[in-house]
Amino acid sequence: MTIAEGAREAIYTDGITALRGAFSVAWADAMREDIEAAFDEAINRPGGAVGRGPKRYYVEIHPEQLRGFVDLVTHPWVTAVCTDVLGPGYEIVELGFDIPFAGAVNQPWHRDFPMPEVTRKEGRLNSLAFNLTGVDTTDDMGPFEIAPGTQFDDSPEFGHEMFPPKTHYARYNELAVRKYPQRGDISARSALTVHRGTANKSELSRPVLVLGVDAPDATNGDKHAMAVTQGYWDALPEQVRDHLHCPIVDKLTPITQKHTIEGLVMGDA
Repeated sequence: MTIAEGAREAIYTDGITALRGAFSVAWADAMREDIEAAFDEAINRPGGAVGRGPKRYYVEIHPEQLRGFVDLVTHPWVTAVCTDVLGPGYEIVELGFDIPFAGAVNQPWHRDFPMPEVTRKEGRLNSLAFNLTGVDTTDDMGPFEIAPGTQFDDSPEFGHEMFPPKTHYARYNELAVRKYPQRGDISARSALTVHRGTANKSELSRPVLVLGVDAPDATNGDKHAMAVTQGYWDALPEQVRDHLHCPIVDKLTPITQKHTIEGLVMGDA
């Protein structure tokens, strides 16, 4: 079994997998610098940052705002996992980041979007979310918590088709695994796997980069607004252009966030 095949099996079984030490600490530190610069710009304009609960934000950015974008989307593990899980025609549709600051509280258990019909009827996953931490995660920082094996949970009781009711929480609490990624690590998961951010009791923020990738039949790209300039596009490797189907513009416009998740602003669930 290849590394990518093992990752595919883990994603279909647990809903998540990871590669330790994919990038250097210096690369991860540069990523964090770019995230923090983008956040400082986004938080000061309407629609620039979406609240995901108290002291917790999501911001979508353009590829040119991340110096390591090409490094990330051409990393052999990333491309192999995308190809093996989503097929050779996979599409890069989202680049953004989450930041829980000091004082962020437990999110409600949730998935990031309703289950697609192809998953419900055929058991096929048609999107992936890759995450990279900007800090070495410790328990007091509000680690990401996931309930492995719940990517295929399907219940009419889910609010907005994404939020299990509190009567289901005992099961998720029992399954819950906290993740402690370190700078340079990459994880890949189905965003259907039920998860939450936990309370950040430290004095530090915990920025996490998000790369969203779709199979050709997925529609998550409709929620996002990446663009590139002509000069940047021309300099991209063909390997990247083949999977980046976004507008080419004369000048980048700051993104007004489309991807809101109802309920996460409700605070501690």
